[in-house]
Amino acid sequence: MDTRRHFLKGVLAGGAAVAGAVAAPEVCARETHTRPPEGLGLLYDATLCVGCKACVAACKEANNNPPEFSTEDHLWDTPLDTSGYTFNLIKVYRNGTMETKDAEVNGYAFMKTSCMHCADPSCVSACPVSAMLKDPVTGIVSYNPDACVGCRYCVAACPFGIPKYQYDSPTGKIGKCELCRHRYKDGHYSACAEVCPTGATLYGKTSDLLAEAKRRLALKPGSTTTYPRGRLDGPDQSWEGPVGNYIQHVYGETEYGGTQVLKLSAVTFEKVGMPNLPPHSSVATSEGIQHSLYGGLVLPVVALGALSFIAKRTVKHDDEANSDEEKQP
Repeated sequence: MDTRRHFLKGVLAGGAAVAGAVAAPEVCARETHTRPPEGLGLLYDATLCVGCKACVAACKEANNNPPEFSTEDHLWDTPLDTSGYTFNLIKVYRNGTMETKDAEVNGYAFMKTSCMHCADPSCVSACPVSAMLKDPVTGIVSYNPDACVGCRYCVAACPFGIPKYQYDSPTGKIGKCELCRHRYKDGHYSACAEVCPTGATLYGKTSDLLAEAKRRLALKPGSTTTYPRGRLDGPDQSWEGPVGNYIQHVYGETEYGGTQVLKLSAVTFEKVGMPNLPPHSSVATSEGIQHSLYGGLVLPVVALGALSFIAKRTVKHDDEANSDEEKQP
């Protein structure tokens, strides 16, 4: 009983010391990283999306990904969610009779699901081997399969549920959108924006896309405006159309410290599947605590102290052991 009691005391003492070291995460937390000035991204305007899924097909082709079937006939690609082989997907919000597009009651709306390319990405922080990297200039969150060990920490860390594991891969790979960075050298850009017929998905610098998003929010619903297509700084492919009844918020401007993929919608973002996130990245807190504990050797010292306490209380000295032997009949 004494041994057990001393052991528990040691564990509790060590745990209390660790808890005391991290009791005030605000003190330990670092500043949330911001988007790079030249960061690239997308603006998705749900009011312009017609649900044609041309972006889904183009993404599959650009990344050489196979079709995924959710029906028995296997006639065409029918993924139900993003996966290791589906990096981009259009989902549908439905309510009641679904009579009116972009209406929360008796309506329907579309929402694009793909990597948000966070300013302070959790997947990059969680990866122990730097297989996930954020480019300091473009801000693109890329994946290096040669460095990946298949631990799937990035899968668990992402608040948007984006990196997905290819379970049938013999080498254990992760699949996610990388903004088609492999196509830039050939003069192309993100395939989803390149093929979008209405400009619902627009490619460009995130700072310019944010300005375009705010321009749309300032317009009167029902009025006519010009919508660019393809890439914001590319050749003129614009068209004129009515202004949607937007929710007055650009999703991604502040969520999770900011993302390089921005979204507009006429239906509440939570209802179309976007998580309600704070204006700071959890990485800022977790990395701050880790650096405080390990950088100052707090955690190793506490652990060593706890083990020493346990050892001292549970191991008898030679003279005590001999005395106990003499007492035995």
